Amino acid sequence: MITAMRISCQFGPLADVEADWLIVGICEKEGPSPSVQELDQALGGALVRLIEKGDIAGKAKELTPILDCKGVKAARVLAVGLGQRDKIDTAGLIGAAAAAAKSITGKAYNRLAIGLPEQTPGMDAAGVAWALGVGLQQGCEGPGIRKNKPERFTPKELVVAAPSTAPRDAVEQAARRAGVEGRAVSLARELVNMPPCDLYPESFAERARQVAAATGTECVVWDEKQLLAERMNALLAVARGSDRPPRLVVMRYRGGGAKSLGLVGKGVTFDSGGLSLKTNEQMVDMKCDMAGAAAVLSALQAVAELKLPVNVLGVMALVENLPSGKAMKLGDVFAARNGKTIEVLNTDAEGRLILSDALCYAADQKADHLVDLATLTGACMVALGTEVAGVMSNDEKWSQRVLAAAHAAGERAWPLPMYPLYNEMIKSDVADMKNTGGSRYAGAISAAKFLEEFVGNVPWVHLDIAGPAWAEKESATRDAGGTGCFVRTLVELARTYS
Repeated sequence: MITAMRISCQFGPLADVEADWLIVGICEKEGPSPSVQELDQALGGALVRLIEKGDIAGKAKELTPILDCKGVKAARVLAVGLGQRDKIDTAGLIGAAAAAAKSITGKAYNRLAIGLPEQTPGMDAAGVAWALGVGLQQGCEGPGIRKNKPERFTPKELVVAAPSTAPRDAVEQAARRAGVEGRAVSLARELVNMPPCDLYPESFAERARQVAAATGTECVVWDEKQLLAERMNALLAVARGSDRPPRLVVMRYRGGGAKSLGLVGKGVTFDSGGLSLKTNEQMVDMKCDMAGAAAVLSALQAVAELKLPVNVLGVMALVENLPSGKAMKLGDVFAARNGKTIEVLNTDAEGRLILSDALCYAADQKADHLVDLATLTGACMVALGTEVAGVMSNDEKWSQRVLAAAHAAGERAWPLPMYPLYNEMIKSDVADMKNTGGSRYAGAISAAKFLEEFVGNVPWVHLDIAGPAWAEKESATRDAGGTGCFVRTLVELARTYS
């Protein structure tokens, strides 16, 4: 498991911060901020000299270490570029902190600190502290938790260093929230990065039980017998090809209020494509096909730890999609939970099948609003690239609320149209609908139109996270592998829901 880190706050001059590394932000085309100027004086003007020479330009995520730090309590100082001040946003601050931490944690250190920038346009001190705390945690943890010789080392403590004039209570609460959400994102990343020999429907369900027990959240796990009794025929059809039995996890957090937010996650713990078999290149990262379920579980952990005043229902549909003599075949027709019949024309379009039953169940439980998350279609990546999630909805107001939560959380999402004309794409000659649009055009939307058939009149948003859930290559701010995307968005949505 990921090593837990403690996040604390310190108020006062940066020169008094004891740390193995003190990270300070520098804006592009500007001198140091007042608190960094004070630090620079203690350093004998080292920062200003580097700025004047052009060695520190302040460009976004630019890193400049200062290793000989006399006159301050920190052993080393790292200047990180924040870009132009009027363009700094939540995502930029998270990225800057992550890049700084990622560059440091190749060696073992006990304590990393980051200075709170002053006068960030459009953001208060609490929002800045939260973003920096989240970013630091993101940059401290890599995917190589199974390596005998670690390449990354998690510090024991992270410190948000704020000026003495900063609002103490607000900054401390923001740092605590960052710690909770950072741990939740780490859980999602850990689950997505786990090998499929260790993470499968039963072991995922057991991890959900552990999270529920630790947070005081209700948790029920359905086995095949109960899935059959509950008419989860679409989910069971996908699971037929594997020797690993399917599971449905239902978690409930009751924080109060009259309304309930339903979160539904796709949990295909390994996707071979079934009889519509993927190529090796397409299949190699398909342990990540449960990122939606991981996001739901992780968000519920954070919501419970934060004790948010909201009711949340979490539903995670868990299967393996494998080929065998028992596997679902092209041309099969079966009835989903709500009785609508589905013709299978591609066994690799399995995520929408398991979500159909899960969404129907969540709607039956009288959730007032629904969000589902799924690594659903390559078509969404063709449309939006690998950094942006697609947003599709049956309700414009609810869609805007989800988009606002994503923006506040520093995550990227963009709406795609859901015109009625797209319904034609999923019409079947032999059943109520087919599980593929039958065309290379509008594939992400036809998948969403399929899901729309199972939510009734409940305001619903579908987040296609196929792109941002998995990073193929390492970057300045992220490691290759699972990203833990949209956990923060779900927490922000729950935080503002009531």
